Amino acid sequence: MSDTHFYDVDVVWSGERKGIASSETLNDLEVATPPEFPKGHPGIWSPEHLYVAAANSCLMTTFLAIAENSKLEFSKFSCKGKGKLEKVDGKFLITEIILEPSVQIPKEADREKAIKIIHKSEAACLISNSMKTEVKLGEISISVA
Repeated sequence: MSDTHFYDVDVVWSGERKGIASSETLNDLEVATPPEFPKGHPGIWSPEHLYVAAANSCLMTTFLAIAENSKLEFSKFSCKGKGKLEKVDGKFLITEIILEPSVQIPKEADREKAIKIIHKSEAACLISNSMKTEVKLGEISISVA
């Protein structure tokens, strides 16, 4: 496997402050200016949502790989992600993303292992490592069922 990969995404304006993001291998996705901005659209994915989703989904996929390699048994994984947009030096920036993962494990004995894997996943996430935004873990929830 090569160490260099490319991910092509095209965007075409569709009217107002909306467009369609597409890739040859994926379904189209409608994107728009978020409703907090002038002429923004509620109920449509915004670049801000996609930015937070990239960090959040990368934590999940990294967790899945590390958990498998570490032979951690778990039955559920979910993660809440919250991005903070603020004006800094006259520019809007997403300055912080807080990720709050939740994992369900079958054995109490694996609690510390699960927590370690979450922290290792956060440190190894290639998307978070590529952002200048601070990405950090918030509350970690481990349940046993």
